[in-house]
Amino acid sequence: MLPPMDKKLFRTTCSTDLCFAIFISSALIWIFLCFDYSTFHSSNNGVRITSSLNPTLFSTDNPNKLLLKPSPAVPTLDPCSGRYFFIQNVPTRFNFDLIRNCQSLTRGTDKSDMCPYLVNSGLGPEIEDSRGVFLNNSCFKTNQFLLEVIFHNKMKQYECLTNDSTMASAIYVPFYAGLDISHYLWNPSISVRDSSARDFLSLISEKPEWKKMFGRDHFFVAGRISWDFRRQTDEVSDWGSKLRFLPESHNMTMLSVEASSWKNDFAIPYPTYFHPSKLSEVVEWQGLMRARRRRHLFTFTGAPRPDLTDSIRGMVIEQCRGSRLCKFIDCSSDGVNCDDPITTMEVFQSSIFCLQPPGDSYTRRSIFDSILAGCIPVFFHPGTAYTQYLWHLPENHTAYSVYIPVRDVKNWEESIEGILNGISKDRESAMREEVISIIPRIVYGDPRSKLENFEDAFDLAVKGILERVEDVRKKIREGRDPSEGFDDPDHFKYTFSSKS
Repeated sequence: MLPPMDKKLFRTTCSTDLCFAIFISSALIWIFLCFDYSTFHSSNNGVRITSSLNPTLFSTDNPNKLLLKPSPAVPTLDPCSGRYFFIQNVPTRFNFDLIRNCQSLTRGTDKSDMCPYLVNSGLGPEIEDSRGVFLNNSCFKTNQFLLEVIFHNKMKQYECLTNDSTMASAIYVPFYAGLDISHYLWNPSISVRDSSARDFLSLISEKPEWKKMFGRDHFFVAGRISWDFRRQTDEVSDWGSKLRFLPESHNMTMLSVEASSWKNDFAIPYPTYFHPSKLSEVVEWQGLMRARRRRHLFTFTGAPRPDLTDSIRGMVIEQCRGSRLCKFIDCSSDGVNCDDPITTMEVFQSSIFCLQPPGDSYTRRSIFDSILAGCIPVFFHPGTAYTQYLWHLPENHTAYSVYIPVRDVKNWEESIEGILNGISKDRESAMREEVISIIPRIVYGDPRSKLENFEDAFDLAVKGILERVEDVRKKIREGRDPSEGFDDPDHFKYTFSSKS
């Protein structure tokens, strides 16, 4: 039998309060060791750093002592990494003053001013339509020359802007080159035509941001064709300004509605009348275009060009007029207002194919209005679309368009009606579906709204610029010549280091 236990053996050796404190402390230490004491967050230029304290890290001389040494930081990628844009500050004479003095801006040969088209962030007045051609609240009477204003307003809403130019992947320069040159295109003095371009380039090349890559990360947008800025001689009769032939301009990229053959020009779509503010409007529009009854096999909307002897336009008009299956809208006729969106878009929506011959230049706004209407474009020259809108139109040209090559208009005897009539209904349906699927890529969303769930023409242009500038940086890192892909005469070369 065991002897009775001595109660003194179990006498407490501390006060009740002290024992309770020791118990609580032990419990807290046990909880601390059993749980992953994790996650502290800090912001470092938009990058979130997360660290965890690992409870298995103990001191070798005291196994009860936890080493408070965090594991290596694990960065979470900044969603704007590689996508930051810096908007260069330029004097208002190069942008906002042009808008404020809109009475001096003309639409073209008719000399009417541009003021009515500058409302709604450059989209123009909302279209009032009682004939069901347009969607209410998302269609505007947009002028084709206001792309630079629309783009600037879109850029101001871009999600990855920075005030720190050292963080920027690209530099956007809001110079309204098209509106500026429209003042002087018909001026007999070439020095007057070039004055703004020279002032602009002198200013921009002195900015600290320029020195980083000597302008190869800079770009601007023009709402006119590239040839308006590439006057090749100093003859008064030669057209346009010399902006793109001035030395500092060679390293800058220009986005315009029609590019040239030089490698620092890129074409982006002309603005259409449709500016959705949300995806549901795009889907609704696409559904309407699928459901349209198309009673004309093909159509042409435009005016003759009798002064252009080698132009195919006259032949196109002649064949359209001679076919019962073609609808011709003669924009040179009295009583026909081709500036009225309803006039042109109603015809496009009623046609299977829309003819797009070159006019004064290779491209036409009508290309994008017809795509918006679900009308399959018919091209006669690769420079009208195929070699232009590389970021926005499918690489497979036959998927969405018909190509009728014309090498010599005087010897061309093909029948447009016969070619288009020979296309099977299945292929026609497939092409129209492809055309309708392109619509989100060629429209500019409303700058006053943040688009979600789809990329518009602005988004694709931004991606194209980022890829272009990153390609230059890659060449610099690899020690290659960064002037590849730019106009860079021998007298305007720069030396880059791998640290640039």
